[in-house]
Amino acid sequence: MNQPTPALVTQRAAERLPRLALVMFCAAYLLPGLFGRDPWRNADLTAFATMLGMAEGRTPWWAPTLGDLPAETALLPHALGAMFIKLLGTWMDPALAARLPFAALLALTLALVWYATFNLARTEAAQPVPFAFGGEADPIDYARALADGALLATIATLGLLQLGHETTPELMQLSEVALWLWALAAAPYRSAAVRAALLLALPALASSGAPAMAVALGAMALLVILRSSYPEVRALWPWLLASLALAVGVATLLGAWQSRLNVPSLAGTGRLLLWFPWPAWPLALWTLWRWRQHWQRRHIAVPLVTVIVGVVACIAMGGSDRALMLAIPGLAVLAAFSLPTLKRSAGSAIDWFSVFFFSLAGLAVWVIYLSMQTGVPAKPMANILRLAPGFAPPRFSVIELMAAIAGTVAWLWLVRWRTSRNRHPLWKSLVLPASGVALAWLLTMTLLLPALDYGRSPRPLMALVERHVPRGACVRAPGMTRANVAALEVFGSHRVWTSSSVGAASSGCNHLLLSWRGNAPLPKPPEGWELDARLRRPGERSEQLLIYRKAR
Repeated sequence: MNQPTPALVTQRAAERLPRLALVMFCAAYLLPGLFGRDPWRNADLTAFATMLGMAEGRTPWWAPTLGDLPAETALLPHALGAMFIKLLGTWMDPALAARLPFAALLALTLALVWYATFNLARTEAAQPVPFAFGGEADPIDYARALADGALLATIATLGLLQLGHETTPELMQLSEVALWLWALAAAPYRSAAVRAALLLALPALASSGAPAMAVALGAMALLVILRSSYPEVRALWPWLLASLALAVGVATLLGAWQSRLNVPSLAGTGRLLLWFPWPAWPLALWTLWRWRQHWQRRHIAVPLVTVIVGVVACIAMGGSDRALMLAIPGLAVLAAFSLPTLKRSAGSAIDWFSVFFFSLAGLAVWVIYLSMQTGVPAKPMANILRLAPGFAPPRFSVIELMAAIAGTVAWLWLVRWRTSRNRHPLWKSLVLPASGVALAWLLTMTLLLPALDYGRSPRPLMALVERHVPRGACVRAPGMTRANVAALEVFGSHRVWTSSSVGAASSGCNHLLLSWRGNAPLPKPPEGWELDARLRRPGERSEQLLIYRKAR
């Protein structure tokens, strides 16, 4: 016997978000940070360096390397970025060319979350309780309103903000998880498209560096499919098994079965689980409580499976934020189903927290910008120069200023709209969190981008290296991290060898680079080498780069 749903929704509450406003939300979230910046240190830079090496023919596509180090096993994302660099890199910045397909993947993720929620909300078990005298929400309007809420919840998630705008394999993994989620959600309605999506999602996820997660999602999906009351859904089990077999075969062929298990820090993982998926996780927990009689129904079981796999992977990998990111599509869908049952006091608390937090953050960005442009107040610019010595205030840009002003005015209008207390749509409680995140990202990527790029790009350090090591020179760098090797290849066009022994290919290298931290004894110069320079990245206090050259 079907349990009555806890949702009581009027037709007025099922009002959908205006499409123009939805497109503007997505544009304000997707476009900032796409232009005018370098690849940032660590994962973003490392992935781009691998793509650039593949596009320029310095490393094979099937088994790419970074310097002489084997690249990560995520072949498909690197090949995608390299293909766009090869196609577009001759007439645009290669970093932008590589970034374009990943911005499209983030847009695809948002669309798939919307359609997954829409299809799940259309099912009979997810529909609100009909009223005795009519007036309940139309099923399609109700599904659209919840889908709008899921999209806003995805944008509002704090942890996705930076990781979702990088050029890394995890962003492709996120889109593949969202595709898997959509396939299970749309299974009763779109049989041919769903079969194709199932066959694609898991093998693509395995070839993007997450084969274990692909197998876990496939196994959990099999349980959901076999217990479904829809015959169209149960008929998908052979396709799911085929997708699992393809995922295992692809991962084996690419050698992607590498253990990344680690012992997590309880405190660090706990903090990550609190802030990273905010505000989706408290709403998702409320959904699980209010819909507790419906856990076996598809609209709860399908997104819950995604969340469980992502959270378990995060903990098993030592508190990995990039693994936790893959739980966001499921969390957003669960958060959307909390909206029909959310108490007014909880919605008000979310609103006022968002108004306070993001208004304060926006004000801080404007104050720092004024300090950089005018010198008033003086303290913020002094702090920037202390943290990033050598930073020069950027030239005034009308375009960036107008974009920031437009975003700020839109934020103030939304705050007034939401606090007027005369609006009833289901998605109203997620408007301010989502627009606040979009505002913070827009202001940061316009007004503060020069300072942020100076601090996070390796370009300033590589400019210092170039004074002692000519561009394109062969460099020996034993023990150098992947991020530093990537910086040397991207910004100095150096040929980097990390092996401690000099092979035939590196015997002509006349420069030796070593990383040294100030709390360790200064290493003695290797035999036959003499210290040429000690360099430090602007703002870096402990780590130095030691440059040696062959003694004459």
